[in-house]
Amino acid sequence: MENRAEKIVFVTGGVLSSLGKGIIASSIARLFKDQGLKVNMMKCDPYLNVDPGTMSPIEHGEVFVTYDGGETDLDVGHYERFLGQNLSKKSSLTTGRVYSNVLNRERSGGYLGKTVQVIPHITDEIKSKIIENTRGYDVLFVEVGGTVGDIESLPYLETIRQLLTEYPENTYLIHGAYVPYLKASKELKTKPAQHSVKELLGLGIRPDMIVTRNEIALTDKERNKIAMFCNVQKENVIESVDVPSVYQIPLLMKEQDVDKIIARHFKLVLQENEHEKLRETVDKLFHSEGEVNIAIVGKYTSLDDAYISVTEAVKHGAIANGVKAKVDLVSAQELTDEAQLKEYDGIIVAGGFGESGIAGKLLAIKYARENNVPFLGICLGMQLSTIDFARNVCGIAADHQELVPNTKEPIIHLIEGQDLSNLGGTQRLGAYECQITEGTLAHEVYGSTLVEERHRHRYEFNDAYIEALEAKGLVFSGRNPQTGLVEIIENPANDFFIAGQFHPELTSKLTEPNPLFVSLVKYAKAGK
Repeated sequence: MENRAEKIVFVTGGVLSSLGKGIIASSIARLFKDQGLKVNMMKCDPYLNVDPGTMSPIEHGEVFVTYDGGETDLDVGHYERFLGQNLSKKSSLTTGRVYSNVLNRERSGGYLGKTVQVIPHITDEIKSKIIENTRGYDVLFVEVGGTVGDIESLPYLETIRQLLTEYPENTYLIHGAYVPYLKASKELKTKPAQHSVKELLGLGIRPDMIVTRNEIALTDKERNKIAMFCNVQKENVIESVDVPSVYQIPLLMKEQDVDKIIARHFKLVLQENEHEKLRETVDKLFHSEGEVNIAIVGKYTSLDDAYISVTEAVKHGAIANGVKAKVDLVSAQELTDEAQLKEYDGIIVAGGFGESGIAGKLLAIKYARENNVPFLGICLGMQLSTIDFARNVCGIAADHQELVPNTKEPIIHLIEGQDLSNLGGTQRLGAYECQITEGTLAHEVYGSTLVEERHRHRYEFNDAYIEALEAKGLVFSGRNPQTGLVEIIENPANDFFIAGQFHPELTSKLTEPNPLFVSLVKYAKAGK
């Protein structure tokens, strides 16, 4: 790497999780990209799962899927939304993946009889994956999950220590630290940040920049204290004060010259850029007139992060329509009466697995269909939309093979070749093409006859039922051109009733919203 031009910015955090390390990293990366640099991003997660694909969204938040089929941490979704670019499965690295690679190499004799140890073999594996992600880019941003002091994070921090030591001019460390406000004494406390940095120093790592997370603005008193006790320059004490929207953070970082400080260290030249598109989008977020109420009906509503991409995609659609979006997560398990949905201008039935909440989702679909409420079905939401139509319009006792394996009417059945004995990374994953029929609602929405969307599912619509449903008016407006798999269904009896086998939320970016969410909000706004 000493002969290479690529630079690496590491982002770590201390004291507690959910400090917003991913938002900070992607915000700075966005500033760099706007100023002419090629940037890449990466998340290192300390858990032993090979990927989050087998974890419940309630456990760890949503599973984000990259275009090339990687099941990743939700922070990769933040990266893509902020940057407006697609990342790959290489952007996610877990301890499970690292150990799996090393142990597989050991079993095949790849270490030539040496004793395999955390140092150097585990750290070398991490290092190789990080350096691999620098190729072809000017700057790589690497976020380390968890907090400094966690046993699980130590191999990553040791790898960072080695890289900082070996390539001081090509590496930079940002440390996120919590600065709580004590209402009783009416003061900000810097001691947690000091102890957090002390943990880092004990591991042989000195941060180049401290980014504080605080409820109210820092004063010179706190800034000076942090600079003195954390061994950084005062100008390198940056604050990420609480703001109404995370999309303000890039501009907050810009105001504090974070991009210039890091570029100076790397001796990089930044092009002049006022970030007009970003500023215009953020301005619309706060100065739009009117509001639409959108319900996201799902089974994982006890954790907001379980549907973070859907929520953000609705916001993107609202910005594009010049309105504000009030988004409610509605528990499918607790949805028992149509009256619970009457306040909403639009309804989304989100994806999920298992039978819990199915009745509530079906109730929401039926309500939207019968009352002409703008509706978007996502993945399982699309599958259940066909079940609702088959049962209540066509009189077919249709069911989902995952929920009722021995059903006599498997309108949704297992994709050929799926292996239910191995659940990790075996679904239909990543981007697939969808051929759209001209003259349909889908064609109006996308303005194209060929689009690409991302998938994560094991079950598909059973073509044996197409004729019966089409006879009653359902339209199958999108299919995969290679396999013929049904991708989009719509109900022309309604103004806007559409559902996709894919996850359109995964491709929605802050300044490039997904067309389905733009159209959902458009029809929700028109129907008020």
